[in-house]
Amino acid sequence: MAELTTLARPYAKAAFEFARAADALQQWSEMLTLAAAVAQQDAIVKAMGSPALTAQQKSDAFVNVCGDQLNEQAANLVRILADNKRLNLLPEVQQLFEAFKAQLQKKVDVQVTTAFELSGELQDKLAKALSAKLDREVSLSAEVDQSLLGGALIKAGDLVIDGSVRGRLAKLAEAMNS
Repeated sequence: MAELTTLARPYAKAAFEFARAADALQQWSEMLTLAAAVAQQDAIVKAMGSPALTAQQKSDAFVNVCGDQLNEQAANLVRILADNKRLNLLPEVQQLFEAFKAQLQKKVDVQVTTAFELSGELQDKLAKALSAKLDREVSLSAEVDQSLLGGALIKAGDLVIDGSVRGRLAKLAEAMNS
């Protein structure tokens, strides 16, 4: 996964910078979401992996499947990816683009996992506290995992805060074994 991210980052960064300069972040977000979804379809994966097709044929077929949903610049990105044998990176390019967009807009998606259901009021308080700590607008989603025993596991991008009982027991066991 890290290798795919490394390969996709320059394409995502270029698309993001172009979209930002053109003030078309939302349009590019939608186009890349569509392209990523198309790139994951079984028939497309098979066609794009075919050695019988040239890069030009692959990119033309891909752009035709997307129809008029891609503008000329997005179609050019698809052609560049095809020329470099990187069409399989489109889902990763889309994810990185969204991460760049969220960072620019100072937004972050936070996943909170708890042992028990959180009330709406508690979720609001947690979102406000995280928003202040992270200096970002927080979009919070909660899920229940009873194996945590208690506490919470909070994931915001690459930040992980493990305040779960299970996590603390694991740290204690590790400390005792070392």
